[in-house]
Amino acid sequence: MTVSDARDRTASDHTASDHTASTTAAVRGLYDTYPFPPEPILDEPPPGYNWRWSWTAAHQFCTGRGPDRQDIRILDAGCGTGVGTEYLMHLNPQAQITAIDLSSEALAIAQERHRRTGKPEDRDRVQFRHMSLYDAAELPGQFDLINCVGVLHHLPDPIRGIQALAAKLAPGGLMHIFVYGELGRWEIQLMQEAIALLGSARTDGDESNPYRDGVQIGRALFNALPDNNRLVQRERDRWSLENQRDECFADMYVHPQEIDYNLNSLFGLIDASGLDFLGFSNPQIWQLDRLIAKAPHLIERASRLDDRQRYRLIELLDPEAIAHYEFFLAKPPLDRQDWSDDGNLAAAIATLNPCLDGWPGATLFNADYQIIRLDPDEQAFLEQCDHPNPSPIGEILPQLNRPALNLDRIRQLIDQRLLILTPPKN
Repeated sequence: MTVSDARDRTASDHTASDHTASTTAAVRGLYDTYPFPPEPILDEPPPGYNWRWSWTAAHQFCTGRGPDRQDIRILDAGCGTGVGTEYLMHLNPQAQITAIDLSSEALAIAQERHRRTGKPEDRDRVQFRHMSLYDAAELPGQFDLINCVGVLHHLPDPIRGIQALAAKLAPGGLMHIFVYGELGRWEIQLMQEAIALLGSARTDGDESNPYRDGVQIGRALFNALPDNNRLVQRERDRWSLENQRDECFADMYVHPQEIDYNLNSLFGLIDASGLDFLGFSNPQIWQLDRLIAKAPHLIERASRLDDRQRYRLIELLDPEAIAHYEFFLAKPPLDRQDWSDDGNLAAAIATLNPCLDGWPGATLFNADYQIIRLDPDEQAFLEQCDHPNPSPIGEILPQLNRPALNLDRIRQLIDQRLLILTPPKN
């Protein structure tokens, strides 16, 4: 490398560093102005559940079996106002949780939320740190579960961000990520650019907050555009309910930094992490037969494609449905359990998925909030699983003496996301 090359390299590094710093400051400015998400602070545990934030439910989804331990470490990378952090705490009662965020205003709300909703004995289980996830190396130790929702796409260098998190993931650990998809956000991208253009035309000496100004511009544009305008229709049909709150509107339309992915660029990000892709956490969206079941010859042809090609085909055929990607990654080694062998299944211990609503009862919501109606045989089996020390499946079935209740029926309950299975302890 010549002296001239070295100077050019140094100048380029400084330029990239300056861009990262200015972009980071702009993102911090948005969330200090509009802390996100703007969910109210309650004086009780958060309602409902998101199974992706339950170590037990997520482990079952990713590996086919429940985890061996519950005393884990969790990192909430980009916790915002702490809504997800509270779910992580309540769904994982033995976990130690570290929550980090770039915005001091959002972090203050997260800490107050935790003070108000957490039980006194739980408050020491969560630690908050005001920091960028770029600096995750500063955190001690490694984490069994990393939650990073709605953050990487707002970084000037998402690959650097995901690599920083990957370095903190323990072997066998899981990471759940949520990033934006470009095809389902096309109209949002257009409105973002329109607001930015008008925002850049501010008068000299205008010192008003640029993010509040952007919200006012965006509101005025939506009010002025014709009702049949495509941007207006998409906002009204998909986003308007949540965007009644300025915090949500600003996060969607006024954000100073956003990278939207397609299937190809998404797997570029995943591959750069060095982690294993385990699957999308909304797998029902990624089923091709929901789109072209009327053409079985095309489904058969698509079966010759690899997984990534099939995913790309689905988002091309249904772009509006793919406004985001949510998925799990893992650091090897990660063992997966196959219950296709009757002997293995009969020896397994089955407990109830912790993310159910309506149990005990014949009608309940499963982990995906789908309505499940149990027949008397299935209900009787779940009752046997709802014990502190349930017997192996192969012992429960003859005790119930219900001939129609066999191992294939148990597999259906597993597919319906009702059960957590663990192999017998040696």
